Amino acid sequence: MYALPEKTVGTERELLEAMLDRNRLALVENARGLPEADARRRLVSSLTTPIALVKHAAVAERRWFQWLVAGLGETEIDGPSTPGDASFAVADDETVADVIAEYERASARSREIAAGFSLDDRWTHPVVGEVSLRFIYLFLIEEFARHTGHGDILREQITAG
Repeated sequence: MYALPEKTVGTERELLEAMLDRNRLALVENARGLPEADARRRLVSSLTTPIALVKHAAVAERRWFQWLVAGLGETEIDGPSTPGDASFAVADDETVADVIAEYERASARSREIAAGFSLDDRWTHPVVGEVSLRFIYLFLIEEFARHTGHGDILREQITAG
């Protein structure tokens, strides 16, 4: 279900953070409440399922905020952080609630890390090159919005079928 943004005025940072949080929530809502089997149901040839999208988003949070921004080593990051197809892998014993909780913890840690930096602070990403916190916010807003669209379609197929 589409919801209007709650925050429409404020500083640039407040608006970026509000939009990122809005997209974080929308992504989770596509998986929340689905029976476990439906959350894992593959309706496309890729690994994309409602639960896998949330798992992937948790990895993205860790890669951008814990690994790049905070500079943590792989052993210091609080969960899986391997990008690509591996980021969609959900273990058989993980429930929808587990994956959502994992994502919410990763998002909360991202917020804590980002709070210590300005939008203009910069890091060097090994693939993308020089990035600012502003770019990371914009990139993840787009990434999570796109994946929410994927989740919207999957959820519609699951609940209509």
